[in-house]
Amino acid sequence: MNAELDLLIRLNDYERPQDVAERAVEAEKLGFDRLTVGETTGWNIVPPLTLAADRTDDLGISNDVVSPYGRSPALLAQTALTMQAAADGRYRLGLGPSSPAITERWHGLEFDRPLRRTRETIEVVRAVYENGNPAYEGEIYDIPGLDYERGTPENPPPIDLGTLGPKATEMAGRFGDGWAPQLFTADGLRDRLEDLERGADLAGKDLSDLRVAPIVRGIAGEDRETVRRKARSTIAFMLGAYGPYYGNSVAEQGYPDVVEEVREAWNDRDTDAMAAALPDELLDELAFAGTPEEVREWIEEYAAIDGVDAVRIGFVNGMTEDEKRTTMEAVTDLV
Repeated sequence: MNAELDLLIRLNDYERPQDVAERAVEAEKLGFDRLTVGETTGWNIVPPLTLAADRTDDLGISNDVVSPYGRSPALLAQTALTMQAAADGRYRLGLGPSSPAITERWHGLEFDRPLRRTRETIEVVRAVYENGNPAYEGEIYDIPGLDYERGTPENPPPIDLGTLGPKATEMAGRFGDGWAPQLFTADGLRDRLEDLERGADLAGKDLSDLRVAPIVRGIAGEDRETVRRKARSTIAFMLGAYGPYYGNSVAEQGYPDVVEEVREAWNDRDTDAMAAALPDELLDELAFAGTPEEVREWIEEYAAIDGVDAVRIGFVNGMTEDEKRTTMEAVTDLV
């Protein structure tokens, strides 16, 4: 398989930040190319990722994704440069437009012009990278600027964008160094890659200049009924609970009736009905779930999509530690 393999983990699965570092060491031994984590309302990503960077030698370190509302652009630049130093040049900064729930109910800010804010945040971060100063005049940020105390960085980390819609993905192609989408069928991903390429063209770049690393979730195991049940429950939950985002995206990929049925069940918080509304056809389009051999075949086919540089492997809900290890070993057999 030509594509790289990333491992996406959830911080809530671990008792201590040090446990994340232990998983990173294991991932490196198994042959994963990169470890990435998300940040919502749990742990701050920086301490566990710093520990992971310190205890590994070659494993890439990323995050999927931080909110432009939760940290100032200058602090994001400081964080990225600090992580880059901790990881000896192996870090990639992940940004995304975030959501109203996290922005308003956690950070206490108005979810105003998310795409514009994300774009200006990237531009301020790059100003620190390139000039050692966040001075900027925009529609949202007006920053007089101070000098970054450590001078202009020699090797600033790339910036990846986690987006779904066509305009947001065009922005990722234009202003980012990589793209990390989630819950796309193979055909849906191919369509959205056209938006990414259009954005890259606007910036005078090629699609090959961007690291495309779609997130796919799943589980491998010999008990096929159990692993598919767990995957089905997770994907259905994502379509219902995050309906304005993943639900809308999947509906636009050709499954509006399925998404509507899942949403109706979510309104009643009927998780069994949500899972029952997700047909095998769509489950198999969005997630890998089956025997180790079936999982490897699924990932090989997804990785072969033209333009994909890495497949970012995430777990589904309710997995045991043995199931996680089986899944990791199954996919790294492709390395």
